[in-house]
Amino acid sequence: MFIKMKLIAAVSENWGIGKDNRLLFNIPKDMKFFREKTMGKTVILGRKNLESFPGGKPLKNRINVVLTRDKSFSCEGAITVNSIEELLKLDCVDENAFVIGGESVYRGLLGYCDLCYITKVHECAECDKFMVNLDESADWQLLSETERLEDNGHIISFCVYVNLNKYPHTTDVLSSEDKE
Repeated sequence: MFIKMKLIAAVSENWGIGKDNRLLFNIPKDMKFFREKTMGKTVILGRKNLESFPGGKPLKNRINVVLTRDKSFSCEGAITVNSIEELLKLDCVDENAFVIGGESVYRGLLGYCDLCYITKVHECAECDKFMVNLDESADWQLLSETERLEDNGHIISFCVYVNLNKYPHTTDVLSSEDKE
């Protein structure tokens, strides 16, 4: 089955994504970027990630799909699935779906994604959860990276990676928006 989901994450220099079930950084430009990319779309996340949201409630104005091994888990306002196979059968899991974490969800669904939107925070942070380092993966290629920006005391850049297994030749497969 060919799925073209997207993945979106903010990572530290060591590709850390969180510590103690919390984000590593408070970066308003990254949060704005996340909202703009995911608003009105499907977001796929793990149960622990959902529990880290304010009030443990799903994100507004998005279809929230929670992937969890806990068969008794349910959440008002979210679709709950217990396997990747079950997830892939949902009509809302298409090219408009974004994988938003945490660690095990990123790792489990990375191969189903065609693009990754990565906000790189150019500093190391103490973390206990990590994203796969796409810079060291033969399956992924950096397609674009913005100039470095300062936000809330952090230096960041917005990067787009393309899955070479889905697009062995990256010419003309992406919209101009994705190449920016």
